[in-house]
Amino acid sequence: MAETKREIERKYEATGETPLPDLTEVGGVSEVADRGVMELDAVYYDTPDLRLAADSVTLRRRTGGSDAGWHVKFPVAAGVRDEIRAPLSDSLPSELAALLRSRVRTGTVVPVVRLRSARDVRHLLAADGTLLAELSVDTVHAERLPGGPEATWTEIEVELADGAGPDGSGGPDPALLDAVEKRLRKAGIHPSRSASKCARALAETGEPPRPAAVPGRPGSAAAVVLAYAREQVDAIVALDPAVRRDLPDAVHQLRVACRRLRSAFKTYRRVLDRDVTDPVGAELKWLAGELGVARDQEVLDARLRAGVAELPPALVLGPVRARLRRRDAARAKSARHQALAALDSARHLALLDTLDALLAAPPLSEAADRDARKVLARAVRKDHRRLAGRVEHALSLDPGHERDLALHEARKAAKRARYAADAARPALGKPAKRLGKRVKALQSLLGEHHDTVVARTVLRELGIQAHGVGESAFTWGLLHGREEARATAIEHELPAAWKRASAPGLRSALTR
Repeated sequence: MAETKREIERKYEATGETPLPDLTEVGGVSEVADRGVMELDAVYYDTPDLRLAADSVTLRRRTGGSDAGWHVKFPVAAGVRDEIRAPLSDSLPSELAALLRSRVRTGTVVPVVRLRSARDVRHLLAADGTLLAELSVDTVHAERLPGGPEATWTEIEVELADGAGPDGSGGPDPALLDAVEKRLRKAGIHPSRSASKCARALAETGEPPRPAAVPGRPGSAAAVVLAYAREQVDAIVALDPAVRRDLPDAVHQLRVACRRLRSAFKTYRRVLDRDVTDPVGAELKWLAGELGVARDQEVLDARLRAGVAELPPALVLGPVRARLRRRDAARAKSARHQALAALDSARHLALLDTLDALLAAPPLSEAADRDARKVLARAVRKDHRRLAGRVEHALSLDPGHERDLALHEARKAAKRARYAADAARPALGKPAKRLGKRVKALQSLLGEHHDTVVARTVLRELGIQAHGVGESAFTWGLLHGREEARATAIEHELPAAWKRASAPGLRSALTR
């Protein structure tokens, strides 16, 4: 069974003769305890073209020390990584292989670097003996595999004790690292230029991985659109393992990346040939749909629970919370199974390969080499006009089912117009940012309205189920009425929100 550890550390350049300063002068550190020298032997694996290293992901099999086994590390922030560990075995454990699938695809990982380290360990302890951080002086010998160049160096590593997080909860304050670094710098010890040992080994023993170049002439429509597309593809790849790990908001963010990319293909079809991008967009829609079951269920569950929590206890009649828990548990399990099945499918892997191929050889259209400002401004204005038509149509209808459907269509148009403005910001600057912000506010209001529509449907079903088994349906009806009132209030707010998102000059400012 794999376990996860949040690793918060900093690395420093050193030599075998580099003296350490007295770290008991760091606030909170009462003692520096010598824990001896450990011999570590780690083989790092990657694809032959170093896809993992290119994304600052590391996979290693290590023997020696207290954490022998297979380790996968994902970057979280500067100096912060999540390390997922599995027991030592001859082959890569399947649960770790799944976390690498969006990068490895149908290929294999091979040994690329071997690192043998002598780790001289010291513990930084509080007055009560609590471990605050571990400092090690590592003498590293790197060998490029198979049988390639070698390199040797010494570095200092300072890592917060287990349980510490970026917000300081559950362990020592990460500010301790700042205080330690201040002491090290005064002693002439400076931060390492490499984020990890593996990255340094690759750089010193051969060609390190290089980021993919964005095609297109600088300043052209193609350069801006393809840079935006690259951001979304990178997000899809990076969020795949986050969804598998069930990290907060991962499903939502992966879905957003799919939608943003699909929307860009539609909006900027004068830049990228839609005969090529339309089928890719259909696959992105499929993936977002498979993930959507889990995300929509999560949002609805939270809304229903919050609605019950807001009611006075006297108005919660019958086993309302128990019925919600049973419904949530059953549907959440099914939704997660569907999301993981999609990520494990050959269809998903084929989509990732297709996206890579599209970015490597983009299907450029007639306007691709033209000035980005003109081409993108025109596309953004067109999407805004499309939004205007849908909003005005919806607001012209009487309240009811038809208006609900029309407002949902307006919401989708708002999302597309917002994404269009976001993609164009590198070329259009503040006007695109301002338009995107106004449209986002409108989209949020329309999204809230749609949530009330979905919630009312489910609340009616729950009321019918409760009545059918002899329970009181009063609370379900009350919640339904509150959702209906919220929908009515939103419909009254929409004209003002639309006025702000369609203010005179907002679209025309894009061409200035």
